[in-house]
Amino acid sequence: MNISILIFGSDTFLSTFPDQILKATAFGVEAIANLYQAISRIQRNSPDIIVVQASFDGSTELCSWLKEQTKLSWMYCILLEDRTHLLADRSQYGMEWELEMTSVALRQGADAYIWCVEKQNLTSQQGWHRLLLAQLTVGVRKAQKYRDLIRTNDLLSSLALADSLTELNNRRALESDLPRQIAKARANKTPLSLIIMDVDYFKKVNDTHGHLVGDRLLQLLCTRLQHNLRFQDTPFRYGGEEFVIILNNTNSDEAFVVARRLNRIVSEQPFAIDNKLAINITISVGTDCLRGEDDDKGVSLMHRADRYLLQAKSSGRNCVIGSDNHLCHVSQLQAVSS
Repeated sequence: MNISILIFGSDTFLSTFPDQILKATAFGVEAIANLYQAISRIQRNSPDIIVVQASFDGSTELCSWLKEQTKLSWMYCILLEDRTHLLADRSQYGMEWELEMTSVALRQGADAYIWCVEKQNLTSQQGWHRLLLAQLTVGVRKAQKYRDLIRTNDLLSSLALADSLTELNNRRALESDLPRQIAKARANKTPLSLIIMDVDYFKKVNDTHGHLVGDRLLQLLCTRLQHNLRFQDTPFRYGGEEFVIILNNTNSDEAFVVARRLNRIVSEQPFAIDNKLAINITISVGTDCLRGEDDDKGVSLMHRADRYLLQAKSSGRNCVIGSDNHLCHVSQLQAVSS
């Protein structure tokens, strides 16, 4: 694991660092001597560890700013005390005063506070170098735990947003993704449409052949749908035998064409469950396009498409109904294609 270290301080300060840090291949070390550049760098590409020179202009401001950034709380900040007058006071005022200075530094936002030692005192300097390396090790452990946590969260998020049976995105993913897609479409001034489809008489499949066969049928259906969707189309399992597809950069007429094609490819060929059993099914489909008055979450768009789906079912099923009361039965499609 490569650890990135940002050093906020002067070139002279940087030269006091032990070679184990500056030349270590496991560390990516970058020095910045300007407060605003340092903040910009942290916001753009956050380092794992920050080392701050206490005597440098802006050191207190940087520590205080870091403390306020709750989303960056995983970063490890080490404040190195090199202010000459404080180093002198340290020997004069004793342990109690040193502990008070340490508590002040930690309250300001540092995770660790280390007293530097001048080069003339070689033994003591080696001691603070060892302490610095030890604190860097703590920072490395913290960075590793944070990365492990992110990986775990990503995995859990993927599991939470995926339907285990069909491997499509699930309803929770739709509720999260649809508002983003709507915002993107409005920002880019591009159309966005939605398809809601339902397997006709699916309960009869379960009642006749059992739920395992029903599950397998849904898996085969999703595979067929995915193979016939465009790259910009995103399918979701909405629940049971109901599915939703977001159609990016697609107006109402184009969405109706896509829905008709899906309606046809589902009904034209039976689904082979195994060597002995093949089942014919059809789907009913409702589709509509995003309108200017629709809400940002897509509730009204979903409601209209669902209403068209209900109309498709009440019109005899195995058909598509879209905005402007477009209606097409699969028999009409077959007549056109022949």
